[in-house]
Amino acid sequence: MDILESILAAKRQELTFEKRRSLKKALASSPTGIIAEFKRKSPSKGWIHADARPEEVVPAYAAAGAAALSILTDGPFFGGSLEFIRRVRPLVDLPILRKDFIIDPYQLYQAVEAGADAVLLIAACLSRADCAALTAEAHRLGLEVLLEVHGADELDYITPEVDVVGVNNRYLGSFVTDVRTSFDLAPLLSARADRNYFSDKFAEKPISAPPSTTPAHATPPVFISESGISRPETVRDLRKAGYRGFLMGETFMKNPNPGAALADFIQEI
Repeated sequence: MDILESILAAKRQELTFEKRRSLKKALASSPTGIIAEFKRKSPSKGWIHADARPEEVVPAYAAAGAAALSILTDGPFFGGSLEFIRRVRPLVDLPILRKDFIIDPYQLYQAVEAGADAVLLIAACLSRADCAALTAEAHRLGLEVLLEVHGADELDYITPEVDVVGVNNRYLGSFVTDVRTSFDLAPLLSARADRNYFSDKFAEKPISAPPSTTPAHATPPVFISESGISRPETVRDLRKAGYRGFLMGETFMKNPNPGAALADFIQEI
């Protein structure tokens, strides 16, 4: 590689970092906190919206007031594709989460190439050591990490490096969903955050307005609730419990016009 090629390669990497959008900061500052998900299929329910096109649905979500976007990229079980992220990235300026079962660093490189801003890491799928290693590599690549937990036994996965913590109300073993899971874990999440972050080092860095020069993972994580949310009053109650984000897909995707469904939902929050 000659000098010019080296300079251009470095410049491309620099721009990759600068173009990343922060999921964490978007949720912390959003009046809705809704991560609207493009989801065509579910392992438990089959096809939800088989003919949905990401180029139509995702920009409609953005226009309706979503704080961020989630795009399922698993093909066999969720009808997703990495290509969906590539197709919508030029169309929206919101953070995009690659939602998949990430178990290998190669999937992080795929996410960067496709244009994602954050990736999902599921505690139930990873050892703590593997989760920490993937988190570190994701940050090296300029990606934020949404760590998903389901029970109190997985709270040890939460470290100061995690950007967003999501409580999945759906048990992945059976796909049974109960939003009470988020309410039950809310005080435990707060206690965990207190232990990890509220020291002299972080006392001057409130999550609601982190300095632009501060890495997103240098402040306490944003807590979000995932799955099983279908009513505006549930969002209001979850917000009172300490959650700043709400990942929702089926509620909107089962509608012929998911963007309009989101807009109507936001009006009632």
